[in-house]
Amino acid sequence: ALSDETETELSFNIKPLNFDSFDKIVGNQYKTIYSNKTKTIEIKTLGIDYFIEYNSHHPYNRNNGTMIPNRGYQHIISPGIFIKYGPLTVQFKPEHHFSENKPFHGFWEGHYSEIWAKRYQLWNHIDMPERFGKTKHNKKTFGQSSIRLNWKSLSFGISNENLWWGPSMRNSIMMSNHAEGFKHITFNTSSPVNTFLGNFEFQVITGKLENSGFTPPRTDIEHAGTKLYVPKITQNNLTDDWRYLQGFIFSYSPRWIDGLSIGIIRWVQMYSQLVKGKYFWLEGSPTWLPAFQNLFRKNDKFQDYEAQTDQAAGLFLKWVWNDSKAEIYAEFHHNDSKQNLRDLLLDSDHSRAATIGLQKLFNINKDNFLFNWEWTQMEQTASRLIRNAGSWYEHTWVYDGYTNKGEVLGSSIGPGSNSHYFSLNRIRNQELIGIGLEIVDHDNDFYQMAFASAKDFRRYWKDINLHLKYNKSFKHFNLSSNLVYVRSLNYQWELDDFATPYYHPGRDVDNFHLSLKITYFGNW
Repeated sequence: ALSDETETELSFNIKPLNFDSFDKIVGNQYKTIYSNKTKTIEIKTLGIDYFIEYNSHHPYNRNNGTMIPNRGYQHIISPGIFIKYGPLTVQFKPEHHFSENKPFHGFWEGHYSEIWAKRYQLWNHIDMPERFGKTKHNKKTFGQSSIRLNWKSLSFGISNENLWWGPSMRNSIMMSNHAEGFKHITFNTSSPVNTFLGNFEFQVITGKLENSGFTPPRTDIEHAGTKLYVPKITQNNLTDDWRYLQGFIFSYSPRWIDGLSIGIIRWVQMYSQLVKGKYFWLEGSPTWLPAFQNLFRKNDKFQDYEAQTDQAAGLFLKWVWNDSKAEIYAEFHHNDSKQNLRDLLLDSDHSRAATIGLQKLFNINKDNFLFNWEWTQMEQTASRLIRNAGSWYEHTWVYDGYTNKGEVLGSSIGPGSNSHYFSLNRIRNQELIGIGLEIVDHDNDFYQMAFASAKDFRRYWKDINLHLKYNKSFKHFNLSSNLVYVRSLNYQWELDDFATPYYHPGRDVDNFHLSLKITYFGNW
């Protein structure tokens, strides 16, 4: 959008985009199989998407949907077809996923049992296995499929598509395509609603989240005579209970300030229990719209409401300066509810996560150069010293945390982690060549809990990742690739306590990651 090649009123804060909008942005590359004269009936092929990923040493896993944390090779093959019949649209885009799922070195066996116990404080309150079983994966999903009824700027339907909420480019805190898509009912705008105040966009979803079925490592390990692993159960002792998720995003672009959009995101999840055709979560008290209730704890009407619900809410901002070909964006969210407005103002750092980013397009010798910087902090702030919030995406009673099929639905770096990302890309004749630097602190919440008492400042697990990107659009297909060299310092917080000198390297490892996406637009 910074290049002025695409004229649109969309804020791009809510994705996926409506099919017609997306088709226009990619240059109407999808082929029409059939269309009547009035175009009230259309059938288009969505071509075939082919995704490949490879990791040499351990998983490097970012915003890849149905793919899993995997060492070795994995792929997704996804053909698709789009059908429009008056106000009804059907997008059928299933996925076939295959993964080698090779074994890799995970959480260090050499950690003391006390350290394992502190690691299990996270694992027992989130469904985030290191490895998804011990066998290859070979499955089919509905992928990016949906059925919708559309009227003017509004759309209502059932979907399995991945969602992306907010302005962030790499680490969307509240909703991203990092995990496998989940079944949900959606009511959203397909294009901005124009008013005298400006443009409004929104999406409201109600969905079903599921467990991965896999366990953390070493479920047999004990500390102080107690087995650390606790099987995922609910307050109703149902081991296979799914979770009810409801969330919304509203984005507003004021008429008087060009390029500015601001908005709010909130989601609430809780375990399900089907009784007499209705859903009851709060000891027999029904609630169908939890995302629109109880923003502050003072409004709780039922006993243990806060304990039984996992929720987050926050604000975002994006400002695009078209004349300067630049944009800034930010997100600020809380993974807990405040008691009241005073609590929010006094202790605003409690349970917060934030992202700040900017993009700027330069023109040098008739070539466009795009610079991007994004900083994300998921780690708890110093407020944890007097009011521990726990890590983002985990929850004390919702033992699966904010996940679907074993991966977090938000920021791909995961709970307690921080990220800096810089990139510079040259854009010329539908070709992009870029280089990027990514620095990731892995789960500093766990690090502080496990090693702060020993005042051990040596064993932070930090990744320094070098990205080389190449994207190219051809007549009938697009190619997108990213080669990443990952240098992990103190991988899995592994360090020999008795080696000398005191400040010595831990286990430093190299990983090579390749991701490749080929989209064929032609008839098939």
